[in-house]
Order: sequence, then C-alpha cells, then structure tokens
Amino acid sequence: MENTQIDTPVMQLTKDDFASDQMVKWCPGCGDHAILHAVENVFPNLGIAKEDFVVVSGIGCSSRFPYYMNTYGIHGIHGRAAALATGVKLANPKLSVWMITGDGDCMAIGGNHFIHTIRRNIDINILLFNNKIYGLTKGQYSPTTPQGSKTKTSPQGTIERPFNPGELVIGSQGNFFARALDTNPKAMTSVFMEAAKHKGTSVVEILQNCVIFFNKAHDLITSKETRDDNQLWLEHGKPLIFGKDRNKGIVLKGTRLEVVTIGENGVTEADILVHDQYEKDPGIHMMIARMMPPEYPVALGVIRSVAAPTFDQSLVDLIEHEKQTSKFKTADDLLQSSPTWTID
Repeated sequence: MENTQIDTPVMQLTKDDFASDQMVKWCPGCGDHAILHAVENVFPNLGIAKEDFVVVSGIGCSSRFPYYMNTYGIHGIHGRAAALATGVKLANPKLSVWMITGDGDCMAIGGNHFIHTIRRNIDINILLFNNKIYGLTKGQYSPTTPQGSKTKTSPQGTIERPFNPGELVIGSQGNFFARALDTNPKAMTSVFMEAAKHKGTSVVEILQNCVIFFNKAHDLITSKETRDDNQLWLEHGKPLIFGKDRNKGIVLKGTRLEVVTIGENGVTEADILVHDQYEKDPGIHMMIARMMPPEYPVALGVIRSVAAPTFDQSLVDLIEHEKQTSKFKTADDLLQSSPTWTID
C-alpha cells in the first residue's frame, strides 16, 4: 500500500511565522542579521506551506542559520551542506530547500560537493555568505581572501589567488547566479525572490561584512564615498550604466569589456551593452561576473538565469519510466530473474 499525500490550502503566512525563538548569537553589526531578515521577508511570499521549507547548512557563522528560522532544518558538518540538501530534495521533491553556506564552508572543504551540485542542477537555493575570511574560527584566510591580505594564517600576506564565486559557478555550468549586498536589504530581498522562482540550482553570493575579523572587506564597494562608481545594478533588457552621474557604461570591445563615459569620444547610450540574463551562452555572463574594482564596478543583481532540466525532475522521470517499462516489478522479480547459488 502506497502512502497518499494530501494537499491542503496554503495559509497566508507572515514574517513572524518564520522567526525562531532562539537567541541570535551573531556579533552586533554582523551582516548576517540583514540576510536573516531578508529571508524572513521572502519565505511568507512564496506561496509555500510552512512545513515544506527546509534550511540546511554546514559549519561556520552563517551556518547557525537553521537555528534562527522556524522551519525544518539541518546543521550539518563542514562542507557537506550540498550533500545534505541534495538528499533532502531527492527524498521529497516538493520541499523548498535552502542551503546556507560561507566562502570557507562551500569553497574550501566543501568545494567538490559545491561544484557538482551546480553541475547537476538540482532544484535548491544556495545562499553563499562571502565575508572573505573564516570568522567562526577567528580569522584564517579563506578561498576568497584577496591576495596579499594579512590574516591569522597569513601574517606576511596570503600568496594564494582567490576564487571569484561567480566565475566558479558559471564555470561549473551554473544556470543561475546573482550577487547582493548585506547593506542593501531591499535589493537583497528582491534577488532572493528571483532565486526562489528559478527551477534548478540558484546561487546568490552575498557580499557580507565580518565586523571582527575582516571589517570593511567590501568597503570599496559599499562605502558612501565610492559605492556609486563601484556598483552596477543589473536589470534584464537595460544597458549596463552606472556612476554617480549615471554617465558611465560597459561596452564590449573585441573579447573584453571596457568602461566608457557616455558623451565622451562619441560614445552614446546606444553603444552600451544591454544585459540579457536569459542568454544561454555563458560568455558575457562570465565576463560580467568577473568585473571587480578598481578597473570595473562590481555587477549586482541577477547575472545569469537560464532554464534547464533539473536533476531531481530527471530522476523522478527516470524512475517512472523504469516502473512502466521494466520487466522487474518487485525486488523478488529481480532476485529470481537469473540463476542463483548458495555458499556452503
């Protein structure tokens, strides 16, 4: 006898329905607080029953997240959130699965799980908190720490070249990649909504500040003095224009992007590259994801959003096909299908 799933109407939920009664133990001023509030704003608006949310994490400051959401959750082991999230989704494809991870958790010890989850395109949402440091263990350099940074484990300055998460995601055949700032909760909420709507693995990199061990790691992008010239907010179908006076733009020259000033050297708005987040060819998306100050502004918002078959749906289809076409209907059919023997 098979279990029967009973669908019930989804109740109108509010932010308070997802607020945990646990004490939030992040440091005062930590960017994680803003991310938590953004997620609490998003969940009630997805039209999903409360019992169908699962929040999964690995290890790190960010990975305390499941305690602070009033949903089902798993606080896993270091670097293995992707494996846990994959298992949860395959066990019950109806669930909305959110993986919370940091730059150390998913790009160092969990790197292999991370890239293969993206390659498979299983339908989960990954929020990658990138503070460019190991905060929980008090300040070792991580895979995204800028080269030359002096940390507890690189007192002379790290000599390693850092990962760019967007480059890694798109290079792993990722179909959805977006970037947000912990200092802009409204835009961050909008990006999370777009990620939730995407069918397949969505990855949102949040540039998040660790006030204790790498304060102002994103200062060039977020400070009042430089943010206008170093932030480029993407909109599908709109030209890549930025700057305090909205007179700077990105053009494609040959095989590379270039910053130009509208009104100088004959450049007009018509010359500026127009963003197409749905373009299947990853070439331009990869170049946009790689843009960083001081040469370029950093691209924020949805960089890539391409529809593709998901791993979980493909697996369901495969199992159903086998049920319909295989001559084996039970395990006993399989065991009795060929000669057997006994061991004395």
